[in-house]
Amino acid sequence: MAIDFGTKRVGLAVTDPMQIIATGLTTVSNREALEYIKSYLAKEEVEAFVVGEPLNMDDTASAVAPEVERFISALAKLCPNIPIYREDERYTSKMAMRTLIDSGLKKKARRNKALLDEVSATIILQSYLERNSN
Repeated sequence: MAIDFGTKRVGLAVTDPMQIIATGLTTVSNREALEYIKSYLAKEEVEAFVVGEPLNMDDTASAVAPEVERFISALAKLCPNIPIYREDERYTSKMAMRTLIDSGLKKKARRNKALLDEVSATIILQSYLERNSN
């Protein structure tokens, strides 16, 4: 499961059992994210979490990094037996917007920030899967 953590919303994505393709799952408010993940785990198996790592262009942590760290700590307490990996999330929002444009969504639909966060999580997970496919 990939997590694109934001100060307002959290985009979530999952992969197929063969771990070939990432698919958007949903977007939830960041206050509801851990509860949503907990209920999801009651129904589905999750092998690992991949959390987007917010980095600046010079590889330093971005302003949201401390909040991401707190979220990761809470996630680790909630799910101590599930490993948590980090994946560089630079450019994922731009790539997600490009994906929405290329998919033919109208401008009004592309303003849906929740959809953008879900697609960003999907890109984070797909990037992780491709990098670790060997």
